Amino acid sequence: MAEQENAAASKQVDEITQQVEDVILGEDGKPLSKKALKKLEKELEREKRKQERLAREAEERAARAASEVDISVGSYGKAKLNMSQERTGRKWTEVRDISEALEGQVVHVQARVQTSRATGSKMCFLVLREATATVQALLQVDSEAISKQMVKFASSIPSESIVEITATVVKPIEPVKSCSVGDAELRVAKLFVISDVVKLLPFSLEDASRSELEYQKDPTLVRVERSTRLDGRVFDLRTPANNAIFKIQAAVCQLFREYLIKEGATEIHSPKIISTASEGGSNVFEITYFKRFAYLAQSPQLYKQACIAGDFGKVFEIAPVFRAEDSNTPRHLTEYIGLDLECAFREHYHEVMDMIGDMFLYIFRNLEERWAHELQVVRRQYPSEPPKFGDKPLRLEFKDAVALLRNAGEEVGELDDLTTPLEKLLGELVRKEYGTDFYMVDKFPLGIRPFYTMPDPEDSNYSNSYDFFLRGQEIMSGAQRIHDPALLRERIKALDIDATPLEDYIRGFEYACPPHAGGGVGLERVVMFYLGLDNIRLTSLFPRDPSRVEP
Repeated sequence: MAEQENAAASKQVDEITQQVEDVILGEDGKPLSKKALKKLEKELEREKRKQERLAREAEERAARAASEVDISVGSYGKAKLNMSQERTGRKWTEVRDISEALEGQVVHVQARVQTSRATGSKMCFLVLREATATVQALLQVDSEAISKQMVKFASSIPSESIVEITATVVKPIEPVKSCSVGDAELRVAKLFVISDVVKLLPFSLEDASRSELEYQKDPTLVRVERSTRLDGRVFDLRTPANNAIFKIQAAVCQLFREYLIKEGATEIHSPKIISTASEGGSNVFEITYFKRFAYLAQSPQLYKQACIAGDFGKVFEIAPVFRAEDSNTPRHLTEYIGLDLECAFREHYHEVMDMIGDMFLYIFRNLEERWAHELQVVRRQYPSEPPKFGDKPLRLEFKDAVALLRNAGEEVGELDDLTTPLEKLLGELVRKEYGTDFYMVDKFPLGIRPFYTMPDPEDSNYSNSYDFFLRGQEIMSGAQRIHDPALLRERIKALDIDATPLEDYIRGFEYACPPHAGGGVGLERVVMFYLGLDNIRLTSLFPRDPSRVEP
């Protein structure tokens, strides 16, 4: 190629020379002046030097190209679209499993490129992220495998693109403090992009992953507003804390199910389209159901009790619950996940109440033991101490709770419901007095509980009902249910409720039903309060509230 360029340059010089000779005589046939001739000679000389320079540069480029053959061809690039063309049988390693123990081993990893940083033209550092785990990877030019072209390609990969790499695990000179895997790093041999980012990211994951402590130290840092995060929820879920939050949420469901199955309970799936409001009142979503109206279930309450009348003994359900409450608060949603249970008992509803208390302790202890990594990831962004609890949950009666609040200077009616501020204050008082964040309040006033709640046989102003609290916030409401049809009709009448839509429900008790109790847990609330978070939308995968029905 260089010889061709030299030949072309010589030809161009000859052509210019010929042009000069052709114009020695002017148009009038007279010889050009010495000044004009000298000007032409200078132009010819300049063009000659230019062509010689271009020829030299062409030779230099050819020499560099010859000395910089891409030895990494076939070891990097954009992978072909995965359409499930083949299965290689390759063993893949998760980022969280990489450690110093694998030193010297070759691993295959699929992960996102969180950051790529070139150091000159011969070295590039990548931070690879898979779920909540990150690891550092390094590409360095050598004479056998890694070319400058490969390093340049790695440094140009857009953040959040997904790559697959083949690399050797090595021990870094110093621990990598910026990654969750600190005692090992990856020396990349092969690197392919399997899905690249083709659109501007809605916000920076680095900004979305900062803790409040960082903002306090540096108020100039960019803060991503909650509405912005929820609008881009799919991207927002990639932050390590969010990823961990929903693993913890899944763990609560798993432990709830584990415990109750051990207790002999049966999992049920009740209908969510119902003909009447399950809790009474107007906070229901009405839907068009063919040529009539129906409602989205506020809870599986009536069906849980029907299963007890059907001799299931103990039942539980994990399912969505719908509440048409126009409440734009940090702890209310219009759709949430309910963990519901109902159990027959032999003598006293405290049998069920005690079982529920032990169930929560089982969940809490196992979270700390079996999901310690996820808890650590969440607490890194949202700092909080683990909740305090004892060997057995504390039980207070409603009257005791009122007394504590009154001693603290609050004006509380004996039969009034507790407001949210009062509940929070009670939590602080209980923690100070009894050293626990988890407790039960028993014997609520009958007038503030649903129609199917069993009255207290010793004081008709109160009831056999209870709430469970965590960090001063309600996480479960429950009670002994009325299983006697005559008493049930009496309560319905006293509350001026139309019994017509409830006839099927009441009929189940007319066939004889054992005494039973149960309750309903708000999954998002349990996770929120356990982690010490300030808004329930952080624990709802795609939150639904009065102002949001998307994404």
